[in-house]
Amino acid sequence: MAEAIQVEHLAYEYPNPEGDGGIRVFEDLNLTVEEGSFVAVLGRNGCGKSTLAKHFNAIALPSGGAVHVFGMDTREEASLTQIRRTVGMVFQNPDNQIVANVVEEDVAFAPENLGVQPQEIRRRVDEALKQVGMYEYREHAPHLLSGGQKQRVAIAGVIAMRPRCVVLDEPTAMLDPRGRQEVMEIIARLNKECRITVILITHHMDEAAKAQRVVVLDRGQVAADGSPREVFSQVELLHSLGLTAPETVELCWQLNQAGYDLPLDSVSIEDCAQTLRRWVKA
Repeated sequence: MAEAIQVEHLAYEYPNPEGDGGIRVFEDLNLTVEEGSFVAVLGRNGCGKSTLAKHFNAIALPSGGAVHVFGMDTREEASLTQIRRTVGMVFQNPDNQIVANVVEEDVAFAPENLGVQPQEIRRRVDEALKQVGMYEYREHAPHLLSGGQKQRVAIAGVIAMRPRCVVLDEPTAMLDPRGRQEVMEIIARLNKECRITVILITHHMDEAAKAQRVVVLDRGQVAADGSPREVFSQVELLHSLGLTAPETVELCWQLNQAGYDLPLDSVSIEDCAQTLRRWVKA
């Protein structure tokens, strides 16, 4: 499978406001994301999740090492426009991405700035709004929408750019449970049906469990990397990093602490129920 993102020996530091050296985030980070995959990135606050996300579409540029996006080097200025067309970003607060007074005009904003022809923009806007279930709201004012609806409009604006990869930086952090569910359903559909590479930055374990792969960052390094079952079964490691496993895994782990012997790979509620059922019958 082809590589969508390749991070090689990435080093990055923020300038120190006091002018006394920089604030180091990454020193030698290596990571590869395959095209068409759905990857969740976890880690405690300050571990570098959002900073890494900004490297994927060249909002941030390496201090050392390199980041390649579908073969394009983010350090090459001539490639920046194409990189930002290829990798769309969705941020935590949709109000920071919505720029127009009408939903369909907001979704059209990015394609217009990319020089897409009006007839094609119309087609893309309608298609994107249908994909996120917001077509019937196309003439509404964004400020009258719920948080989940606003985030879906923000995602539609990115889809209309026709990116090959979408990076979502904690897109459900400001949403209620229903809004979170709506957005996660859209994200999964983008990956499965549209074959868009999805990188989800999140602190919700249940959201990460829906990904194909989970990457855990700690102090600028990859601390764990694998399928949700592989990563979340390492409960002690997650605890040492200031994280928890999904509630299903935590339940089985706590039972094990009491002397039982349950597998720790039951990530979903259904799997956990089956595990407990077998345990009760044993």
